[in-house]
Amino acid sequence: MILEHAILPVIPGREAEFEAAFAEAAPIISSMPGFVDLRLSRSMETPNAYLLLVHWESVEAHEQGFRGSPEYARWRDLLHGFYEPFPVVEHFGDVLSVPA
Repeated sequence: MILEHAILPVIPGREAEFEAAFAEAAPIISSMPGFVDLRLSRSMETPNAYLLLVHWESVEAHEQGFRGSPEYARWRDLLHGFYEPFPVVEHFGDVLSVPA
């Protein structure tokens, strides 16, 4: 399993609109093969910055599966107009896990 990480810098003043669009887009990504779970968090210090964390079964499930799917066009249409600058997406693998 891998973790996709992205800081989403939303254009100031469009946060509520972004959150509504993301709620509409969430079922798109969650329906993709290889999707495990997703968390979207908002920064306390920088209210227009969001942290997106998505667990995938593999990098390929994200890069080729989701991004290569017809459904990705709808995701892009819903969300990509909110970002300035466009976010950097990275993938991480576990090194250490400490249960609660």
